[in-house]
Amino acid sequence: MQFRILYLILLGLVLTTCSRNPVTGKKELSLMSESQEKALGLESDPQIQAEFGMYADSSWQRFLREKGQAMAKISHRPTLGFQFRVIDSEVVNAFAVPGGYVYFTRGILAHFNDEAQLMGVLGHEIGHITAKHANEQYTKQTLAQIGFAAGMILSPQFRQFGNLANTGIQLMFLKFSRDNETQSDKLGVEYSSKVGYDAHHMADFFQTLGRVSDAAGARIPSFLSTHPDPGNRFTKVNALATEVQKQFTSATKVERNSYLKRLEGMVYGADPRQGYKENDIFYHPELKFQYPTPREWTYQNSPAQVQFASKDQKAVMIFTLASDKDLASAVKTNLKNYNLNLISQENIQVNGMSAIRFLAEQVPEQNSQGQTANSSTLRVVSTLIKYDNLIYNFIGAAAPNDFGNYESYFIQSMNGFKTLTDQTKINVKPDRLAIKSISNRMTLKEALKFYNQDAKRYEELAILNGLKQTDVLEVGTLIKTVNK
Repeated sequence: MQFRILYLILLGLVLTTCSRNPVTGKKELSLMSESQEKALGLESDPQIQAEFGMYADSSWQRFLREKGQAMAKISHRPTLGFQFRVIDSEVVNAFAVPGGYVYFTRGILAHFNDEAQLMGVLGHEIGHITAKHANEQYTKQTLAQIGFAAGMILSPQFRQFGNLANTGIQLMFLKFSRDNETQSDKLGVEYSSKVGYDAHHMADFFQTLGRVSDAAGARIPSFLSTHPDPGNRFTKVNALATEVQKQFTSATKVERNSYLKRLEGMVYGADPRQGYKENDIFYHPELKFQYPTPREWTYQNSPAQVQFASKDQKAVMIFTLASDKDLASAVKTNLKNYNLNLISQENIQVNGMSAIRFLAEQVPEQNSQGQTANSSTLRVVSTLIKYDNLIYNFIGAAAPNDFGNYESYFIQSMNGFKTLTDQTKINVKPDRLAIKSISNRMTLKEALKFYNQDAKRYEELAILNGLKQTDVLEVGTLIKTVNK
């Protein structure tokens, strides 16, 4: 009887929420309307901007916007109202969110070696939106959750293997995501060809992407990846470009030199002006503070926060800026936002600055039936420091049984927070791209040596240029170099 009721509910959803996919023309179940798409994008956009920051170069923002709007006009959803942003991150990435919001990092822009590569990836990201991939993912996950929850309630046998079933669902969605990526590759070829660009260069970029992944040790097995393997994508996209461009014989634009010249002066790699770690000390030259960091802990920096993780992944420390105006309010906000039970609290001084330190434990989450959904807890120590009319928030966390092993690391960083006065640390500058023209026939390696590039970075620069160190460059060839 219960399964029948569930069936009727799902049938009602199917009958009332079917819509036609703009790309395939097929009717499909969708639990997200276009107005909901736009609302989600509108809500997400300021969060993304706050997390990564916008790249402060109006010419690049304008360039991506112009190229994006031209392609959006020939897409399957020309009236959606697309928005295009360049975000300030060195990570080689581009992504899209529902509602028509497309983001490119300066890191991926630096790794393109012609305009055709950029346009292929731009078409790919627009394709995710026009094909409503986020909508499909949301709908499938919602229905799976309904079915999964019903199975857990109604079937003891299913409940017994709940964890295994959930793993299967996750893997199913990974495969679904790969199918989306493949479809977006096809749309990237189609859209970039329609606006006149040679889509074979999109395939070339996947070779660069593969080399970037390999250099970072980030290559993972294809069956566990949401993206197809870059090597396979090169072959498939190349073949697809050859086929599609039989229909678009004028799709020949590459624009290599003009694109490379546009890269002149772009910030490359991590920008130390946003904070950097050196010899186990984190410096922020703009806000003029420093603090020690645990040795051998990994860290990730963004405009919103700095995250540190122990080598064994059993402890984490987060450093961020509190939105509150006073220390007492910041304590209450922390307790509420992180669902913490206060154990103790004290007013302290940190290098002459007013501060509050508290100890707390995270409250286990409960499900809708009032049952504990997650029995695991975290022990948390937080130090809130008032400095230069701002409140800085240190949070250190680990499981209660492990907390004692890491508390001293947390406290050392928190107590070490102080004003940065060293001008050599304050005046640090980021690396920037410099475009050079080859004056004599030579290999890339010879050219990099000629332009006084660091020999330790030759392979990195070869990847950046989409070349091998042994490739012979003709007179007049433009290449990317890196200078302060």
